Amino acid sequence: MGTVPVHGPRPLDPTAVLGPPPPTDRLRGWVVTIVLALVAAVVRFSGLGSPTDAGTPIFDEKHYVPQAWQILRNGGVEDNPGYELVVHPPLGKQLIALGEMLFGYDGVGWRAASALAGVLTVLLVVRVARRLTRSTLLGGLAGVLLICDGMSHVQSRMGMLDAFSAFFVLAAFAALLCDRDDVRARMALVVTEARVDDTPYGPRLGVRWWRLLAGALLGWGCAVKWSGSYWVAAFALLVMLWDVTARRAAGVRRPWVGTLRRDLPPALWALALVPVLAYLSAWWAWFRSETATDRYAVGTEIGEGGPWSWMPDALRSLWYYSGKVLEFHSGLTTESSGVHPWESKPWTWPMGLRPMLYHYASGEQVSGCGTTDCVSAVMLIGTPALWWPALVVLAFALWRLVTRFDWRYGAVLLAYGAGILPWFANLDRQMYYFYMAPLAPFLVLATVLVMGEILGPSAAGRERRQTGLLVVCLWVGAVVANFVWLWPILVGAPITPDMWDAQLWLPSWRA
Repeated sequence: MGTVPVHGPRPLDPTAVLGPPPPTDRLRGWVVTIVLALVAAVVRFSGLGSPTDAGTPIFDEKHYVPQAWQILRNGGVEDNPGYELVVHPPLGKQLIALGEMLFGYDGVGWRAASALAGVLTVLLVVRVARRLTRSTLLGGLAGVLLICDGMSHVQSRMGMLDAFSAFFVLAAFAALLCDRDDVRARMALVVTEARVDDTPYGPRLGVRWWRLLAGALLGWGCAVKWSGSYWVAAFALLVMLWDVTARRAAGVRRPWVGTLRRDLPPALWALALVPVLAYLSAWWAWFRSETATDRYAVGTEIGEGGPWSWMPDALRSLWYYSGKVLEFHSGLTTESSGVHPWESKPWTWPMGLRPMLYHYASGEQVSGCGTTDCVSAVMLIGTPALWWPALVVLAFALWRLVTRFDWRYGAVLLAYGAGILPWFANLDRQMYYFYMAPLAPFLVLATVLVMGEILGPSAAGRERRQTGLLVVCLWVGAVVANFVWLWPILVGAPITPDMWDAQLWLPSWRA
C-alpha cells in the first residue's frame, strides 16, 4: 500500500504564518493619522456650543446632561430614584461630567467629551484600516470617510452616550487586530525555531496583553450601554477563529484541540472576567455612595437570605437595580408607549432611510440666513454617498468571505452584524437610528476594503490602477461633497425655508 503519508508540509517561510508584512512607511502613516485627527478636531469642535433649546440641552441630551451634572454635585452618582430614570450604566455620563467640570454647564461643556471621543474614533479608524489593508492610502481614506459621515459627526456633537459606545467598540476591535498580528508573530518565531511539532497542540503563547486590553475596553463599552455585550460575544468568537487559523497556518497538527486547550482558558479570563471587572469599575461611585439608587436594596427591597446570600450585599443590590433598569427597557415598546415620531426599525438602518430630527427652530427664534424667516435644524443623517451603497458593499463583503475566505471581510461583517442583528429579535420595541453610531466605523472599513479591490493589486497594470484610482477618487469626492451640502442641517446653521426643503431628499426624511 506504500508508505504512511506524512502530515502536510510545514511552512518554511515565517511570512506564511504572519501574513503580509505591515507597511514600511511608519512615519508617513503617523503623519497621515495625526493630520486627519486634527482635521476631525476642527470639524467636530467647530461651533460645538450651538444649537441649544434656549440655553438648555436638545433631544435626548435632556436625559444625560442633567444626570452628568448631578454626578458632579452628588458624589459621582445620579439622584433620581423616584422615577427610576437612571436607565443606563454610569460611564458615559461620567465622561460627559468631565466636560461639564472643565467648561461649565453649557453646550460646549456637555458636548466636549463626545466630540473628543469622535476625534479619537477617527484616529482609530485610520490605524485599523491601515492594519487591515496594509495600505496607508486606504487608512487615510477611511479617516476622510468617517470625518464626512453625517451620523458620526452629529453624534460626536451631542451630549448623548453613543459616541462613547462607538469609540470603545472600535478601540476593542483595534486591540484585537494588534493581538492577531502579535500572535502570528509569535507563531512565526516558533516556526523559525522548528518548535511547532514539540506537541500536537502547538505552543503556549504566554500573556496576550492586547487581548486583555480589548476585554477591558469591551467592559467599559458595556458600562456606557448594555448593547456593548453584543460585541463581547461576537469578538470572543472572532478571537477563537483567529487562534484556530493561526495554529493551522503554523502547521500545528491538531489546531482545534490546541485552541481549546491552549487559548480558550486564558481567553475566558480576558474576554469574560476582565470585561466584568471593567464594567464594575465604572460603578465605583455607586458602591461608595450612601444615597445612590437601590444601593441598599438588600434588607429593604430584597431579603437578606436566599440562595444568593453568599454574594456581597453591594453586588446583590446592583443586580436588583439592574433588573429594574432591564424592566424599564423591556417596557419601551410601541404597544405600551406609543409610536415615537422618529422611531425606525433595523431594516431601514443600513441605508439610513429614516433619520432623526434632533432640533428645529424657525421664525423669530432664528436669524442670519438673509431673510426674516430662517430655519435652524439638526438632523441625524448618514451621508447618503456613504450609506446608500451599504447593501452593495455588505453583499460584496459577504461574497468575498464565502468565495475567498478573506478574514478581513469576515471580521468587519461580524462586528457590523453584532450591532444590528440583535435588534431584529424584538421588533415591537421602540428603536432609533442613532443605535447605528457604533456601526458607522465598520461601514467605513467595509467600504475601504471594497475600494482596495477597486484600486487593484499593486502589481496590476498602469491602466488598471489608474482607472481604479479614478473610481475611488470620484466615490470619496462624492462623500465629501455630500457632507458639505448637508453641513447646515448637521450643525444647525441658519438657512432659508427653501434651503431646508431642498435638504430633505426623501419623504421618509420628513416628519
